Amino acid sequence: MSNPDELLVALSAAVESERSNQMVLTVVLGGTVITGRLAPEAVWRERVAEVLKDSDRLGPFADVFADGPPEDRPARGEAPTHLHFHLARIVQGSIGIPETGGMYRVAIKDVSAWSVGDLVHFDR
Repeated sequence: MSNPDELLVALSAAVESERSNQMVLTVVLGGTVITGRLAPEAVWRERVAEVLKDSDRLGPFADVFADGPPEDRPARGEAPTHLHFHLARIVQGSIGIPETGGMYRVAIKDVSAWSVGDLVHFDR
């Protein structure tokens, strides 16, 4: 979207205000469908840092996520520019990848379609 959907930005802002991390969303970006729960950026960054710290090879990258927010991040009170998914899956055919859910950061401006709720695929 060249002009991000105001309603999607408002949903993201509500999550960022840490009112709730229970918002489940499905988005489409460039033909890819991602479905999962949104998290405030700070919580998302912390969780990614924890996962990286536990890796022998990727541990050194944990500090990138654990450090303070980057300078290009909108200041508090400004409209969010990204959605931060956790427990999310990329929907491919009848399966979600990864099955256990992953951590994704998505630019709101790149979302072409969205829906509240988790996309569940049933192969009949």
